[in-house]
Amino acid sequence: MAIRTEFPKTWSSQMVGRHAKLEGLQQKRINPYSSTRFDRTHTNLDIHRICGNLSADADFPSGVKLSGRIMTIRDMGKIIFAHIEDESGKIQVALFKNEIGDEKYKTFVDCLERGDIVGFSGNMFKTRAGEITLRVADFEVLCKSLRPLPEKFHGLKDEDVRQRQRYLDLASNSDVRGTFRKRSQVVWGMRQFLHGMGFMEVETPILQEIHGGAAARPFKTHSNALDMDLFLRIATELHLKRLIVGGFEGVFEIGRIFRNEGIDKRHNPEFTSMELYWAYHNLADMMAITENCAAHIIRAIHGKHQINYQGTELDFTPPWKRMTMEESLEQVGGVNVFGASVDRLREIAIERGVHFEDSMGRGWLVTTLFEELVEKRIVQPTFIYRYPVETTPLAKRSPDDPAFCERFEAYAMGMELANAYSELNDPVDQRARFEEQAKALEGGNEEAQPFDEDFLQAIEVGMPPTGGLGIGIDRLAMLATDSPSIREVILFPTMKSIK
Repeated sequence: MAIRTEFPKTWSSQMVGRHAKLEGLQQKRINPYSSTRFDRTHTNLDIHRICGNLSADADFPSGVKLSGRIMTIRDMGKIIFAHIEDESGKIQVALFKNEIGDEKYKTFVDCLERGDIVGFSGNMFKTRAGEITLRVADFEVLCKSLRPLPEKFHGLKDEDVRQRQRYLDLASNSDVRGTFRKRSQVVWGMRQFLHGMGFMEVETPILQEIHGGAAARPFKTHSNALDMDLFLRIATELHLKRLIVGGFEGVFEIGRIFRNEGIDKRHNPEFTSMELYWAYHNLADMMAITENCAAHIIRAIHGKHQINYQGTELDFTPPWKRMTMEESLEQVGGVNVFGASVDRLREIAIERGVHFEDSMGRGWLVTTLFEELVEKRIVQPTFIYRYPVETTPLAKRSPDDPAFCERFEAYAMGMELANAYSELNDPVDQRARFEEQAKALEGGNEEAQPFDEDFLQAIEVGMPPTGGLGIGIDRLAMLATDSPSIREVILFPTMKSIK
């Protein structure tokens, strides 16, 4: 078979070189894509564990088969040293020319390079420098890489490329793979904690005729089979509450949520949340679950409740600090809003440079001041509770003051981590609040809650006193992995297309 000498002009020199080496393999009647399986005997980490404490003259494992991606190659003339990497880590392999033969040695030198995936067999030993190494008796080319990995010394640093081409990021940055392993631990730890408390995991519809359960703009799609418009869910809340009505007393769902809104370091239109509902429990119980679950996860990953996030020490040890929204405005924001009139709240907003809408009543003004003056200044894990009732159409009113509702949000490092209610189960009150939301929707508020008659009928059947909680998986993963952006903990974040 003749090797091509002409390649498309748009190809880089590296692409040309790799395709030439592919054809070199083919000329040797080696198909680098024919293998369907490689029966390795160990992972690279297994070998390090077995051989790590052995002296150079000890009996090392023989008949070992390892596989991975070539990350470095050093040709010493008669010996080739290479490092290969599998998911568990790196290990060195050594090919001695006088042992594997001239032809195999030449094939490796001429046709293989960084990025190729190869299976090796041989016996383990330690070099004079003490490095655990596989003395190669044979090798099999499992996949020829036709595009180069980022250069080995600096890796892939461009954030846009890293997130658009996550496969390159993962293949060249082992610490990034570690981040996503920790993210998996966050999800597993949450499941483990909730199953241990007796909650049942369920699944609810992603495609919904009526979106609800949060103040957010939805993504809209169309069902050809039903000839009707549908929405991607903005929350799992209303369907999970229907299950409480149906007789289940503790349910949760970990799933994807879709909100047609801004993108920044803490927001992605597609994200993961955990929502749970627990019959016969209230807001205090939701606080206990939140702080204990988060502490359980942090401890499982880091071995303690304290972590360093972007240079700041955070302590997740329960109990967390608790403040009402008005207390937080005084203690953190430096403004006194207790008993303040609407006019006084507007004056405070103007004095502090906080934008507000003329239509805002007292509750929305207090909440806006909190969001602008307090939220980003909360560092340690903290519960903010006692929210104005008009901001939360699905929570019970506070028994001591109907102007407020039974709701908290948990914050750390200026980020909302959790949101919880003592759930509204008064169908008359709920209907009135839905009617207010429907008017807001008709008035142009795209984030208002649509009127959901079926949900109203469900709670008219009767829902017991219930506590509800939502936790943002991605933001908790940011803290657990010391990641500065939500994009660093979402494998494939939503990004603007390149035209």
